[in-house]
Amino acid sequence: MAATAYSVALLGGARLPAATGNLAPRSSALLPRRNLHPLRLQGAHAYAPRPSLLRVKAASDDTSASGDEIIEDLKGKWEAIEDKPTFLLYSGGAVVALWLTTVVVGAINSVPLLPKLLELVGLGYTGWFVYRYLLFKESRKELATDIESLKKKIAGTE
Repeated sequence: MAATAYSVALLGGARLPAATGNLAPRSSALLPRRNLHPLRLQGAHAYAPRPSLLRVKAASDDTSASGDEIIEDLKGKWEAIEDKPTFLLYSGGAVVALWLTTVVVGAINSVPLLPKLLELVGLGYTGWFVYRYLLFKESRKELATDIESLKKKIAGTE
């Protein structure tokens, strides 16, 4: 008796069918189906595919390089390197640095609240950068000149 009262209260007044031979639910006992997903539109037209008006044709020019061309290009670049041991040392150092960075980021990510705090710091810095350099025309020009001067310093032309 208590289970029946509980199920009636749980279903909002709708009664379950009795456990007799008739197990088919009555249509009046069913609750209306609600759309629980907020972004889905109701109706059959929401899921129907739309015909595309854009037609794309493949170009006849094949610009992709074959495997042999890539290997020959890499061989040529390897032969152009003058100091191969130094190149291998730097390459190995880059791989070790990448691995170490992955380990450190994984360790930081496992500390509770620290990833969210770092996301908040990044969001704050992004907001400051947009306000400082991107929002106004004069500051965008200043940023462009700073970038150009940095390019010249790196290239050694300044």
